[in-house]
Amino acid sequence: MDTKVKVDIAKLRIDGERLWASLMELAKIGATPKGGVCRLTLTDLDKVGRDLVSRWAREAGMTVTIDKIGNGFMRRAGRNNALPPVVTGSHIDTQPTGGKFDGNYGVLAGIEVVRTLNDHGVQTEAPIEVAWWTNEEGSRFVPVMMGSGVFAKAFTLEHAYAAKDLEGKSVKDELQRIGYIGPEEPGAHPIGTYFETHIEQGPVLEDNDKTIGVVTGVLGIRWYDCTVTGMEAHAGPTPMALRKDAMQVAAKLMQEVVACAHRHPPHGRGTVGMVQVFPNSRNVIPGRVKFSIDLRNASDALVETMDADIRAVAARISQESGLPIEIVPVSAYPAQPFHPDCIAAVARAAEKLGYSNMPAVSGAGHDAVYMARLAPAGMIFIPCKDGISHNEIEDAKPEHITAGCNVLLHAMLERAGIAA
Repeated sequence: MDTKVKVDIAKLRIDGERLWASLMELAKIGATPKGGVCRLTLTDLDKVGRDLVSRWAREAGMTVTIDKIGNGFMRRAGRNNALPPVVTGSHIDTQPTGGKFDGNYGVLAGIEVVRTLNDHGVQTEAPIEVAWWTNEEGSRFVPVMMGSGVFAKAFTLEHAYAAKDLEGKSVKDELQRIGYIGPEEPGAHPIGTYFETHIEQGPVLEDNDKTIGVVTGVLGIRWYDCTVTGMEAHAGPTPMALRKDAMQVAAKLMQEVVACAHRHPPHGRGTVGMVQVFPNSRNVIPGRVKFSIDLRNASDALVETMDADIRAVAARISQESGLPIEIVPVSAYPAQPFHPDCIAAVARAAEKLGYSNMPAVSGAGHDAVYMARLAPAGMIFIPCKDGISHNEIEDAKPEHITAGCNVLLHAMLERAGIAA
């Protein structure tokens, strides 16, 4: 007679205190005086962090596989291990003045899901895996999102290996030094579905008093260098009407970058972050101004519309002022919508658990962007205090940390299935 008590999956919840304790334990590795974390990728501290996370995974009965770019895959077997795994993950490297939660939360939330399933004796049909991705932050080596990018064939392993830091140390040498070049070819690891849980890194959820952001996608990005060319002249003798002031014309266009974003709501973004004024002298009318333009929106079509918008405005300002304006594309990152089934799974879990929620978009890049090229993918956002991230004062409420992980648990179970 089978006396095993059947678990009521609908009532299954993670151990929030255990997850919080794990986050605080990992945050000790590279802890900064202001309460943040400095654990740059492929440093000795990164090795200590990887070793700790690997130990926790093995203690939870998971196997750990490392690939050649140092990505880690921690696996809990399912009933049918021929099925591709349902994967969650993020990164544990930080910015030089990073916080406790960016990336780390996504990895440790995955381990907490596994611990919870173990506690209640729940077997999934498909395997469940938790991944950490190498060098997501890109603060020591570029490109950013390196491990997931190599995995998704966005660039080659050789290109990543050759990247060097400011001291001339290469990714390959540093991976070897800390003992994290594994045998597996990046990308050879199957992924059935991918979820990533993350602090929002922005103020929208907090501003709307919502606990869960159901992420629909990641904004597309276009970067440009814009140059306005006028004529240097003495600031005193030159009358206002006879000036060819590059700064005044550039300032008009800078304002139009912001106005362009407002013309394409709700997800339009327009930013001027860098400005160079030549000759940069207080009594010389600027002869040339070069500045950056960053345009973002939720779809490639909308970004293309913003591109046409700002170019038309620039042409008008150039004609009115008589000064040439050159806009040169620097780089472009396509928008990445997430899979409808994964979005729906997150939304259903949030509703079922009774958490206030809203659709959200990510303005920042995440490893999930590359995973979405390979498999159905989705993300779960929770609020962070004042929307602040990449900062030592980055903070999140324990109840939000718990809520996001509970949503992850139920979304993953929906996709992995419960073994009969």
